[in-house]
Amino acid sequence: MANSPSGDSMLDRLVRILSSFDLNNQSLSVSSLARRADIPKATMYRLLDELVSHDLLARDGSGQVRLGLRLWELANRSAATQDLRTAALPFMEDINQLLGQNTQLSVLHQDEVLIIERLSRPGSVVNQANVAGRMPVHRTSMGMALLAFSRPETIHGFLERHHELMTDAHPELRAEMAEIRRNGFASFDGFIDPETTGAAAPILDEAGYQVAVISVVVPRDSGTLQSAALALRTAARGIARALRLDNI
Repeated sequence: MANSPSGDSMLDRLVRILSSFDLNNQSLSVSSLARRADIPKATMYRLLDELVSHDLLARDGSGQVRLGLRLWELANRSAATQDLRTAALPFMEDINQLLGQNTQLSVLHQDEVLIIERLSRPGSVVNQANVAGRMPVHRTSMGMALLAFSRPETIHGFLERHHELMTDAHPELRAEMAEIRRNGFASFDGFIDPETTGAAAPILDEAGYQVAVISVVVPRDSGTLQSAALALRTAARGIARALRLDNI
C-alpha cells in the first residue's frame, strides 16, 4: 500500500488503529485513538469513515469508537483456532466441572500468551485471563509451559529477545524449563495474584512440541495442585488425540 508522508504504509496505520483497543480501552474518542495510533487527527477522521463503512470499526451516538463486528466475524473464520477450540472445549468443560475453577486455552503468539478460550465458573478464584487478552510468558504457568515445550529455535529466539529475564525474574530459567518438561506441567504461586496458583499442561504435537496449553487457577495452598495437574495432563493428551483425528 502507498506510503504516507511520514513513511508508514496504510497497512501500518490500520494495524496501529486496530491495536489501540484493548481490555482497558474498548471504546475511545477520535482524539484518543489518533494519539494512541500516532496518526494526525484529520487523517484519523478520514480513515475512520472508511473503516466504519466496512464495519471494521463502529461509532456510537456520542462519537466514541469501538472495534466493529466484522473483525469478530473474520477472526472466527480462523481454521486453526476453530479446530483447536472445538477439540478442546469438551475437555475444558470436564476440567471446569471437576475443579470448580475457571479454565483457559492459550497459545504462544509474538512472545506473549494469547488466550483463545476461557470457561468461567461462579465462585472461582481471581483470574486475570480474558479471551483475546494477552499475558506475559515469564509470569504465568501458561507461558512457561508453552515456552518449555517449544521448539529449540523458538526458545533460543525468545531468550535472545528477553535475555534480561535470565538475570531478573528467572535467573534459573533454563533449569525451570527443564523441570517443567520433566513434570509435564508448569505451576506458579502468586505471580499474578498472591492468593492463587496457576497450573498448565501443554497440548503436544506428534514431535512433542506445544501447539497450545490448557490451564486453571486454583486457591494457593489449597492442596488441589496435584489433582489439577493430573487432570490437565489427561485433558491435554485427549485434546492432542482429538486434533490428530480431526486432521486425518
